[in-house]
Amino acid sequence: MAVAVFEKMLSSCSEMIPNYVTFVCLLTACSRAGNVELGMDIFASMRRRHAIEPGPEHYACIVDLLGRAGMLKQAYDFIMKTPFRPTISIWGALLGACRIHRNPELGRIAAENLFQLDPKDSGNFVVLSNSLAAAGRWEEATNVRKEIKDIGLKKGTGCSWIAVKNEVHIFQAKDTFHERNSEIHATLLELKRDMEEAGYIADPTNALYDLEEEEKVSEVWLHSEKIALAFGLISIPPAVPIRITKNLRMCGDCHSAFKFISRITGRELIVRDNARFHQFLASRCSCKDFW
Repeated sequence: MAVAVFEKMLSSCSEMIPNYVTFVCLLTACSRAGNVELGMDIFASMRRRHAIEPGPEHYACIVDLLGRAGMLKQAYDFIMKTPFRPTISIWGALLGACRIHRNPELGRIAAENLFQLDPKDSGNFVVLSNSLAAAGRWEEATNVRKEIKDIGLKKGTGCSWIAVKNEVHIFQAKDTFHERNSEIHATLLELKRDMEEAGYIADPTNALYDLEEEEKVSEVWLHSEKIALAFGLISIPPAVPIRITKNLRMCGDCHSAFKFISRITGRELIVRDNARFHQFLASRCSCKDFW
């Protein structure tokens, strides 16, 4: 649809001329749709056909496009060819792709460049540490987390919140302090049973510490967004979407679990994490599984 609107802009009957922002939107659409060839063609046409010089935002979109498609080496090579110093957005897109596709070696390169550009952002250290942990490289992951403390950065405590009847309810991982705690955890157990019957398998690589396998599964099952969701299911009427906000990025296991839960319960689930919105409906997510 985005490309169709763009082509309408180019038609002879239109007085609108595509500009810098038009191409940011177009390339973002191609990235979300996974259309690498079309995205690269549009990027190449900016100079050739429209006399628009691509800027940092366009380069970040292309890195995101290639990264989503798992073309990490091509994304890195593309960064190396940028005619200016790569920005935080460009390296951040590569780091995010390395996290999803589990390439900690290239992720470390992206992270080290981000550390130079924005040394006060603890989030980049956390993403790198999580990537290493997911790859089973626990000692390196621990060293990165130690570095966060050594340089005096503070990592915000992860939490999720949900509004019910004009009251905001905040949850942290393993939370047991809510007045409806027993109902919440009973709902979580019921969901877990139904999900496992439907084929769900917990992803213990999303546990961020070196634990026994069973402990890892328990660790990821009690993430704050799952607890908030269980509370939403017992508190919000069936016809109303459940909206949850999280201050950190949603983990892969929670993302998978929410897809299962949206199908099992028939509910629309909306999560806003620190990267994007996720709309879960009938086992699908609006982010195309690149969270």
